[in-house]
Amino acid sequence: MFVNTLEPRFLETDALGHINNTVLPMWFEASRDPLFRLFSPDMDVKNWKLILASFNINFHAETHYGTSVEIKTYINRIGNSSFDVYQECWQNGIKTVSGISTMVHFC
Repeated sequence: MFVNTLEPRFLETDALGHINNTVLPMWFEASRDPLFRLFSPDMDVKNWKLILASFNINFHAETHYGTSVEIKTYINRIGNSSFDVYQECWQNGIKTVSGISTMVHFC
């Protein structure tokens, strides 16, 4: 498991005062960097061998500005050329968002 702590920014809030739902896919992608480094340690995009095939996000509770969040990242499934990444967003001990992304490794 990898854990990334983020500080929500005011610009990521919406008119209702919580983190906009379009922000979570970006937080999840940023938190997959440790996985990316397993395939491309120098993070050279000219030699990038991973693509995002799909993602699904479920919202469980509101995520708010002003309090840190932890993004927990796990490998959920390993196939022949693809794998699933399961991620959770936690704030104040509450899981606010979860999601699964399928990544494909190609040569």
